[in-house]
Amino acid sequence: MNVVVKTIGGELRGSTAAGVHSFLGVPYAAPPFGANRLRPPQPAEPWSGVRNATTLGPEPPQVALPATGGPETGASENWTDVSSAFAAVERAAPSADCLNLNVWTPDPGATKLPVMVWIQGGMFELSSTAAYDGSRFARDGVVCVVINWRPGAEGFLYLDDGIANLGLLDQVAALQWVQTNIAAFGGDPGNVTVFGESAGAMSIGMLLAMPRAERLFNRAILQSGAAHQVTPADDALRIAGYLAGKLGVPATRDAIAAVGVQRLLAAQAALKDDLLADPDLERWGQAVVASVMPWQPIVDGDILPGPPIERIAAGAGGAVDVIVGTNTDDWRLWLVASGAMARITVGILTGPVRAYGYQSLAAYGLPAEQALSAYRMRYPEAPPGELLAAVQTDWWMRIPAIRLADAHATAASAGAGTFMYEFDWASPGLGAVHAVEVPFVFDTAATDAPLFGPLLGNDPPQELARSMHAAWVSFAGTGDPGWPRYDLRRRATMRFGAVSQVVEDPRPWERALWEGVR
Repeated sequence: MNVVVKTIGGELRGSTAAGVHSFLGVPYAAPPFGANRLRPPQPAEPWSGVRNATTLGPEPPQVALPATGGPETGASENWTDVSSAFAAVERAAPSADCLNLNVWTPDPGATKLPVMVWIQGGMFELSSTAAYDGSRFARDGVVCVVINWRPGAEGFLYLDDGIANLGLLDQVAALQWVQTNIAAFGGDPGNVTVFGESAGAMSIGMLLAMPRAERLFNRAILQSGAAHQVTPADDALRIAGYLAGKLGVPATRDAIAAVGVQRLLAAQAALKDDLLADPDLERWGQAVVASVMPWQPIVDGDILPGPPIERIAAGAGGAVDVIVGTNTDDWRLWLVASGAMARITVGILTGPVRAYGYQSLAAYGLPAEQALSAYRMRYPEAPPGELLAAVQTDWWMRIPAIRLADAHATAASAGAGTFMYEFDWASPGLGAVHAVEVPFVFDTAATDAPLFGPLLGNDPPQELARSMHAAWVSFAGTGDPGWPRYDLRRRATMRFGAVSQVVEDPRPWERALWEGVR
């Protein structure tokens, strides 16, 4: 018999399988269209009767993943496997009522169960809950929530008009919904862990620094993303002007909001093509050229009062327990999937920004010859493509994670813990690349897992999935994932792999090399 729960908005009927109750497509805010287009999220309208919550809710409007090419190159052959895996996920169609979430619970009649809220990645351009099944968390005594939020221009258009970072405000609205309603599902609003990967983890880095997110969660897990990926307001304002130019309308919120969704998505895609074709630093700004993400959080002075890593170092988020980590070969995924790995040369590495269509070392702030020499010394047998992958992994993921751990461990309130991990299991033919840890965290590591299955090879290690998933569950429940806290003396890091073990200060040479580089 399916269970009915009563929320503030009305009653929901979910479905039950293997002792886990799921409630899908639950609205946490009003549809962000019509009068709400390109504006902060508004409360969802209550409903009468019992609302069916057995199918995924609509997704936010978003630009389709390209059939060829990755985010680093814009072209090529092996990307097909990745884009096909994404296309094969059974997803809900985009539509107006897209600010919704999914809940899995072991027992709606329970009390004080720990709560985990997942914020998925997608380059701040994609947002889909379809690939994330929270049932194993519910099986293990956790109420798991997965949320949609507005990506792209819908979520991160900046016009210097007092409105900014709508995608982050959506996440705040979802967390407020959790505070108000999660007890109806057996959860404890006083024990909420946010966890996320890539742009989802970067979002959590923002939430740690946001005054509006204070006291909405107690713990945070950041997987391959930290608190650095932001666009200065001046750069974001210029990008909005470029978008308005593509649309042929004034650069005002009302004018752009009046444009249909498909026209806005087409203009957004064309703007991204411009960035890939001509990554001029003066036109786009260093943060956007290096990240190739024109729609990312903006330091607007209000929602994000300052650079998040600086605010965390000054004590923001200091009462929150934090796990932060990366994958050993994080950014190698894009170079392999796009086919670019074998085409990178020393000339590209030391040339101008995005020389010959590929990112050069100059984009990342290190002097190119110095960086090439340092990484060659560390990886003497590595070809140029592997050296670029190592630099990109450090710039995107590893150094921001270390800096976040350092800042939080130094400024955290008494009793708040900081923990560091590195995921080291190498997927056959790929390595320990970006996102490959996600199915291990969700304990869904299998070759037919939605989206992630093609990354895992023929025999992903189930014991690693059990142990990593158990660590996340333990952290959500108690604040202790099962390994020592991180501090600036030992820098204890749990390395998850074929043999999982704690190592001390595993990346000293990278820390020294990148010191002072933003």
